[in-house]
Amino acid sequence: MSEEKNMQLVVVRHGESEWNKLNLFTGWTDVDLTDTGRAEAAAGGKALKEAGYDFDVCHTSLLKRAIHTLNIILDEMDRAWLPVHKTYKLNERHYGELQGKNKAETLEQYGEEKFMQWRRSYDIQPPALTPGDPRDPHVLELFRDVPADELPFTECLKDTVARAWPYFEQEIKPELEAGKRVLIAAHGNSLRALVMQLEGLSEEEIIKVNIPTGVPLSYTFDKDWNIVDKHYIGDAATIEAKINAVANQGKK
Repeated sequence: MSEEKNMQLVVVRHGESEWNKLNLFTGWTDVDLTDTGRAEAAAGGKALKEAGYDFDVCHTSLLKRAIHTLNIILDEMDRAWLPVHKTYKLNERHYGELQGKNKAETLEQYGEEKFMQWRRSYDIQPPALTPGDPRDPHVLELFRDVPADELPFTECLKDTVARAWPYFEQEIKPELEAGKRVLIAAHGNSLRALVMQLEGLSEEEIIKVNIPTGVPLSYTFDKDWNIVDKHYIGDAATIEAKINAVANQGKK
């Protein structure tokens, strides 16, 4: 396989957000990065530049924590001029009634089985928002251009796959097949939705996948979409600690 036929995709989860820091379910709530999150994004951009990466096009969600992560990465790489496509289809999973609730308190209130079903099962949705709730995306300016019937009141990972993967297939896959190098800055669950499909993982396998904040994940595919290489970019010990931190978020 000649090198130029391989396709280069890098995905990165946004840096620590204000609600990550407070251990709250965030979902579609539009919270910003913490100083730590901005530093994580900068470190990710620096690592990409030092490893010799470059990109032709970028995709992100409509949520500022992902947008600002991408902007910081591009600034570090001196690539602020790259085209960026923003879409709600790369938004985090919508956590419904759980949005704004503390994860440890929710675990205590409902017990581990129910908590893990809501947080980690593939196809069990958390309780839905009531229409007109202040958290309902139908009443938020941020989503005014999204068709009302496409806005959720709650989502499981299966629902997130159902909106994120078609976007990948329709918009991003053709870019990669045309030889463009693509960077996606998104969220834990929208990226897990993509990783599940790209790696052919089962519903059981994807439940165990934890994506660390602010650490670029590089994929190289051959022309038949076989994974030639997959690795995180950065310090191995730091990355492992971050993955464990994500896995333990329910704990106090």
